[in-house]
Amino acid sequence: MKLLTISKKYTVDLSPPSVLAIGFLLLMLFGTLLLKLPFATQHAISWIEALFTATSAVTITGLVVVDTGTTFTVFGQLVVAGLIQAGGLGFVTFAVLAAMSLAGKLGIGQKALAQEALGQTSLSKVGQVAKAVFVYSFFFEFIGFILLTLTWQAELGWLKAAYYGFFHTISAFNNAGFALFSDSLSSYVGHGWIKLIISSLYIIGGIGFVVLMDIRQKQRWHKLQTNTKIILSATLIINLVAFVLIWILEAHNPATLAPLTAHDQALAAWFQATVPRSSGFNSIQTGEMTDASTVLTLLLMFIGGGSLSTAGGIKLGTFVVLLLATRAFLRRQDEVRIFNRSIGQTQVMKALAVTSITMMMIFLGIFLISAIERDADFLDVAFEVVSAVCTVGLSRGLTAELSPISQLLLIFMMFAGRLGPLTLAYFIATPNKSRIKYSNTHIQIG
Repeated sequence: MKLLTISKKYTVDLSPPSVLAIGFLLLMLFGTLLLKLPFATQHAISWIEALFTATSAVTITGLVVVDTGTTFTVFGQLVVAGLIQAGGLGFVTFAVLAAMSLAGKLGIGQKALAQEALGQTSLSKVGQVAKAVFVYSFFFEFIGFILLTLTWQAELGWLKAAYYGFFHTISAFNNAGFALFSDSLSSYVGHGWIKLIISSLYIIGGIGFVVLMDIRQKQRWHKLQTNTKIILSATLIINLVAFVLIWILEAHNPATLAPLTAHDQALAAWFQATVPRSSGFNSIQTGEMTDASTVLTLLLMFIGGGSLSTAGGIKLGTFVVLLLATRAFLRRQDEVRIFNRSIGQTQVMKALAVTSITMMMIFLGIFLISAIERDADFLDVAFEVVSAVCTVGLSRGLTAELSPISQLLLIFMMFAGRLGPLTLAYFIATPNKSRIKYSNTHIQIG
């Protein structure tokens, strides 16, 4: 598809995934240059540190190799916040809004590009969803900014409270996990309002804009789309189950929840159970959690949040479709069903493809970094890789200690994870449909 026109005679054929990849790459490089400016940091940082920070911000991951609050000046922190916002909402969304304001409507090429970025199957809804992304983001971020400013003003003063409220609202709603506090939010482990506001922002941001649109339009459970019902139900179930398990597993851990009161334990357990879905903040030391809690966190990071959201992972809908397909096979059902609706085979295959590609990326990342960092703990390596690929940002403290080549590998994994495994696969090898049909064969499975 010809999306980029140089002149009337010369055109460059770029597929939507290619444009997305190039756009994010340019944004990462631009952010790197800004963060390397002398007045962006308190002290000089290396090019790899600047690139890692810019990539982590653009991909809304949250992994860091330098402390955001003490390394960067106000200018540098604002650059990080800007990269988070641009990466979270997507540069394509801004491009769509700009094109709509100039041209009134999108052409087929621009709609195809926006369709790829916004995850829409209907070209007619691209403009509507693009507007919703901007409006809903501004609304929830404004509410979060006001609430955090009011909460922090007694401790920090109005000016600093407003600045901290602004930065952490953008970071939370976009599920980035960047914090201006050196211990993330550990110092607020028992602060109910901070936990409630921050967790509400990243949960809402991680649900998905299409789901938010549907809730706003329908306002009744029985009228909601099947996708909306799936995301809301699965979000509630996974969050509650993870909350109970984290509390049980960490209640007697002296390095995490054991020293806290029951009230503070509940707050910390809730926060730690919900952040792995892509937020990246932490209120207890992730590296001190039990192995069982760490494995649970790996699963939660892998699942992620809703499609067309600021969350990462394979996406919640993908995970649910896989479970439903497995149940349908075990029950010998001819179709995958939920809420009196059937899920098409194409969607099941797409869910399988996304999961397979993500798992292969994770396996390759663990293999390469384990081969390079031979003294690193395996669980730490696995945790950092899953966090990078699924753009979560939680860390067991290994990222900053890695060699430059391992950090470059994490940069690539964050970049690939933000684009989406399936989009990356399309980018690497554009699929070609064949008109030739072959006879069926039998392969032994299981």
